[in-house]
Formats: sequence, structure tokens, C-alpha cells
Amino acid sequence: MKNVYVSGLVTGSEFDDFFLMKSMAVRVGSNQKKYIDMILSDKTGDVSAKKWDASEAEIAELESYGDNAIIKVRAVVTEWQGRHQLKVTRFRQAAETDDFDISEFIRTAPEKGQEMYDFIMGEVEKIGDEDLKKVCTIVMERNREELLYYPAASKNHHAIMSGLLFHMKRMLQMGEKACEVYPNLSRDWVITGVLIHDIEKIREIRSNKWGISPGYSFEGQLLGHITQGVKMIDRLASEIGLDEEKAVMLEHMILSHHYEPEFGSPKRPMFPEAELLHYLDIFDARLFDMEEATASVPPGEFSEKVWTLENRKVYKPTFCK
Repeated sequence: MKNVYVSGLVTGSEFDDFFLMKSMAVRVGSNQKKYIDMILSDKTGDVSAKKWDASEAEIAELESYGDNAIIKVRAVVTEWQGRHQLKVTRFRQAAETDDFDISEFIRTAPEKGQEMYDFIMGEVEKIGDEDLKKVCTIVMERNREELLYYPAASKNHHAIMSGLLFHMKRMLQMGEKACEVYPNLSRDWVITGVLIHDIEKIREIRSNKWGISPGYSFEGQLLGHITQGVKMIDRLASEIGLDEEKAVMLEHMILSHHYEPEFGSPKRPMFPEAELLHYLDIFDARLFDMEEATASVPPGEFSEKVWTLENRKVYKPTFCK
């Protein structure tokens, strides 16, 4: 049974417990001795861990465990630059006879995958344009199994179990509110853009059934989800006989949602619903990253620098619980 969690680490304490090893690398210290640099994780967060003066046997053993292994460590909680860090003295791979629940190590969306899927499909049913409804229905139903657990990213925003669905749902909810404020916007096009813009992340990144991604797929590395998404719409348009204007506009929404060429978009949005899609995407991603950055930060303190937020620190006000 797991008793020690990342969010509850106390400096100076020593413990034996299980963690998911998200990454490991062999490095050489200032004393010219090798050490193992790890990121250990559970459902409450991540923590840096070091196995100093690592032997070749220890390095080989840890490397043999593979990606996202569950390991048991004996460690002392230290601090480095104001953050907790573990000094690991012993480790082993978890065995089938060990008493732990895999859910203790998996970070998940705050809502169940099936419930989010059902909510989104309910909104799809309200789409008035039959062509767009058909596109959304096919896209959702053909990817249903993966959507229930897939993360929205390998490392960045919504890199959690069911994170892609959570991202889609919150964007959809914000998009519908925007349509109430700006009646010139087409709700049908906003919903469709939200549901197709990142759907090919399912093929861009690899993930196990717990939403843990070891990285990008072969096609994901060479093409990326934007190009993959355009290809998907092209195939689907031919399959269902979608007219050229609608097909090209859907492809444009996918192509332009990152806004800038350096972020993968060869075109900027050229109609209102495409413009809104970009801002819904970036708004939800950045607020998620801010929530994550301050989750374990005491009120009145700043987070560490966040790479996805241009290396900004995020402040947690004293009125926050």
C-alpha cells in the first residue's frame, strides 16, 4: 500500500515507497562520478530524485525496467533551490506480489472519460448543419476508445489520463459562451473546430491505457497532428461527399489553430470561428498550466519558471485556499 505522496513530502524524512519512474538519465557529477537523475511521480505530482555514485550494475538494472516503470525506493527528502528532491539510497522494480493500486500513480482529468464523452456527444446532437454533425459524429465515434484515456500531450498541457477529452470539453464550453456574446459566430462551426483541431494527437503521440505517453509516434515526429488532421479531413470529405468549401474551411481551422508558423501553422485564421478556435485552445492550455504550476505552491508564493508560459513564474494569491 502506498503511504508517501509527492504532495506530502517533508524535508528531512526518510521512507520506503512506490513511485512511477517517468524518466531517468545517467549523468556525471563534479566529482567525475556517475549518478542517476530521475523524475518520480504519483497522482499528486512529480519530484526530482538522484541516486548518487551509481554503480554500473545499478545503472544497467534501472535501464532494464523500461518506460514508466513502477519502482520502490528508499530515499531521504532534501531540498534543492527551494524544491523537494529525493536522495535515493536503494531501489527495486515493483513485483506482482506488492500491494499497490496503479491508480495511485496516474494523474487523471477531474471528470470521468465516459461522462465527458457523453456530454460532448450531447452537444454534437444539437448541431444544425447535417454535414458538420456527420463529421463530428464520425470523428468522435471512430476515436471513442482512445479518447476515454488519451492525454492531450506527451509532456505539456493536459498530459494526463483523459486529458484530450478534458481539453475538448472545456474549449467547447467556453466556445458556446462566446457564441452567446457574439451572435455572428456559428455555434456549429465552433463546436466542429474544437472537436477536430487536436483529434490526430491520438496518432501523433503514443500512450498506454493509463494516459502515460513515452513520446511521439513515427508519423507524429515526421508530420505532426496538424498535418495529420488535414489528411484526416481530406479522407473523410471524400468518404461522405462533403462539399469543397466546407472541407477546405475545416482543414483551415486545423492548419491555423497554432496561429504562427514557428508553432506549426502555415496560415493564420481567416474567418471568425477559426480565430476563436485559436484563442480557446491557447486560453485553456495556459490556464491548465497555471493551475498545475501553483497546485503545490503555498498561498503568497511563486511557482518555478514554467517553460510553456515563456518561463514565467506564476503567483498564488494569499486568498487562494
